[in-house]
Amino acid sequence: MRPYFFFSYARRDHEAGRAFVDQFFTDLRDELARIEPQAGPGELAYRDTEALRLGDDWERQLSRMLGASRAMVALYSPEYFASLYCGKEWTAFHDRMRRHEDESGESVAALIPVLWEPPPGGLPSEVKKIQYVQQDMGEAYARSGLRDLLRTDPHGAEYTRVVRVVAERVRDVAGRPIAESHQLDLATVRGCFPAQASAAAAVEPATTGPVRLFVAAGRADEDAPAVPGGAPQGGWYGPRPWDWAPYHPPTRPSLVVRAQRAITLAGHSTTLDEIGPDLGARLDRAREDNQVSVLLVDPWAVGAGPYRQALSQFDDRNHPVTAVLVPTGTDDPPEGPAHARLWAGVRQVFPRNWLHRSGPEPLFRVRVAGERFEDALLTMVTVAQNKLLDDDDTDPAGVRAGFGLGPGGPAIPGLTVPAGPPAGGSAAPTGPSHEGETER
Repeated sequence: MRPYFFFSYARRDHEAGRAFVDQFFTDLRDELARIEPQAGPGELAYRDTEALRLGDDWERQLSRMLGASRAMVALYSPEYFASLYCGKEWTAFHDRMRRHEDESGESVAALIPVLWEPPPGGLPSEVKKIQYVQQDMGEAYARSGLRDLLRTDPHGAEYTRVVRVVAERVRDVAGRPIAESHQLDLATVRGCFPAQASAAAAVEPATTGPVRLFVAAGRADEDAPAVPGGAPQGGWYGPRPWDWAPYHPPTRPSLVVRAQRAITLAGHSTTLDEIGPDLGARLDRAREDNQVSVLLVDPWAVGAGPYRQALSQFDDRNHPVTAVLVPTGTDDPPEGPAHARLWAGVRQVFPRNWLHRSGPEPLFRVRVAGERFEDALLTMVTVAQNKLLDDDDTDPAGVRAGFGLGPGGPAIPGLTVPAGPPAGGSAAPTGPSHEGETER
């Protein structure tokens, strides 16, 4: 079987927005079936979660189908470019196209990118050479990506147009398929991203791990949290805490995506969790693993039941390499009684940290506006990493300089870890349960 397309996506994107990823895959397959009626149902598309069965050798089957598929549809996002296995799939298919051109003299653009969310900066040169937007896909798609179109109007004209363009591209490519690769083995493929994986492996010992992001925010399926007597104001919410976007217009990207981009561009990487009852233990483990942490806290949710106790306990303890950033949203109330009540609620949960919010090395910042967000975040990360290195008696020569803390020494790359929220601490319920594939 030679599927018309292999569906390459980040597992983290599926966990964070399963309904959106599933809808796009189904709509694309259905549109392809409409415009290519001679194709059998089983050969239209390959997707691991639908094809793998109990007992399958998942890596062997992925390798076989990636080597046989006529095209690959890749969902570009920050999570995609932070995924080891997405990097393997992208590189393996790109190499197939190159070998086909070398052997046949025919260039076939069979790797079809779909802009799921705006990707991070610093993409590999091979990726930058491939165009991932075109004029007839619409301005909204080029600006914010397909996920945003699905959020705002999942059956609208703009979304439908993108699905049609991608399906037509798959059909055209499938009509002149590139040569199969029967010997493809993903286990041996060295992906061209995550970009810093190879550099990080060469640094021993590692000085700091990823920057751990923890989020406390409201959800769209709940009433926006409010302090007593205050209106439920604040930013735009989604079905998950990491969809929170307090700065708008535009409502996208979310605060988490902005944070991940800024940290990635600074040469580090991120992991993501929701703040929960075990926050203190997680922060302690992060410090033991040479990781700094940042809490992104929605001021309207700070007093909500799921978060208040965890944040109050955090305030009672000493976490010297953890920063707290509390934004002021575009729609938050201006100076006045409602504004005072909102920030009084934050002060009640963080009484100790509130006293140090203007200190010489601030790791607790409140009322951070959108135009100052990235600068404030990176300053806090640098301060936390500085403190972490101060705690390390084995700090090798030149390490501090690598973080801009003194003269000399090479820059220290971050360890690249897939960014995105965990689903209950394990892989998503659908799909293979194996260590490598959960990092897609």
